[in-house]
Amino acid sequence: MIQASGLRKQYGDTVALDGVDLHVRRGEIFGVLGQSGAGKSTLLRCVNLLERPGAGTVTVDGQVLTRLGDRELNQARQRIGMIHQHFALLSSRTVAGNVAFPLEVMGVARAERERRVAELLDLVGLGGRGGDRPNQLSGGQKQRVGIARALAGNPSVLLSDEATSALDPATTASILDLLKRLNRELGLTILLITHEMNVVKAVCDSVAIMSGGRIEESGTIAELIRTPGARLTREIFPLPAPAPGDITLTFTGHADEPVISEVVRKFDTDVNVLGGAIEDLAGSRVGRLRVTFSGDPAPALDYLRDKGLLVEVAS
Repeated sequence: MIQASGLRKQYGDTVALDGVDLHVRRGEIFGVLGQSGAGKSTLLRCVNLLERPGAGTVTVDGQVLTRLGDRELNQARQRIGMIHQHFALLSSRTVAGNVAFPLEVMGVARAERERRVAELLDLVGLGGRGGDRPNQLSGGQKQRVGIARALAGNPSVLLSDEATSALDPATTASILDLLKRLNRELGLTILLITHEMNVVKAVCDSVAIMSGGRIEESGTIAELIRTPGARLTREIFPLPAPAPGDITLTFTGHADEPVISEVVRKFDTDVNVLGGAIEDLAGSRVGRLRVTFSGDPAPALDYLRDKGLLVEVAS
């Protein structure tokens, strides 16, 4: 659905994007994770060409946006919704007026606008609040208005720029639940920018980790979890640096199986568990465990590899 190739963006002497490639599959929730200054928001704004890259191409739903003139680009942007960190609502308008604004720009007739606005407010859980002003709403309700406005033009792609970073944890959870529901029910492809690992853990199917204007690693959560040395795995499951001989087991789909007790019985070995955790990620349970074995661990480790676990032995 979204393909960015070789994106480069520079502000004076500052390189914000340095040859970024990005591939977002149709219908997935894709997170771009990184600290402030990593280039995340610049990347997002280059996807809908609010910022035009100095080099590279952006393709959305088969259309190469970087080749379009202004009129064609404005039409293409109608299929790309965007929600903002600080809501960006018009204080002079009601809730309904904010949601209706892009429909007015698109020239939608009044009766159809009113029908669509009512439908969208019901969809985001704000039915009956159309006559309120933004200053009468909580932060979470304001963001729901922003989401309804972003959906006004029936987009196929939704861009989210730190949409939950100004919200408290409980409200963040409710907004993420809403995004998951919209992804599922409307088939939306969602590209979200965040500096919070908890957001990635809660909703993302795939993730790219950015630093210094570059993508350090990218892929589905399941792929990265199974990749030796992946930064994502280390950040989701922080463990102390291993001592020589320590064994780290990373598993997807085996969290509810007694694999360690199987190894103890099958190979007549003792297993010392040094640390670990289990998380629910991308629809499955994923875990990481640091252990040591008594005696020669090689047969047991081969057994675990055959069962699909990632086995890493510290040297």
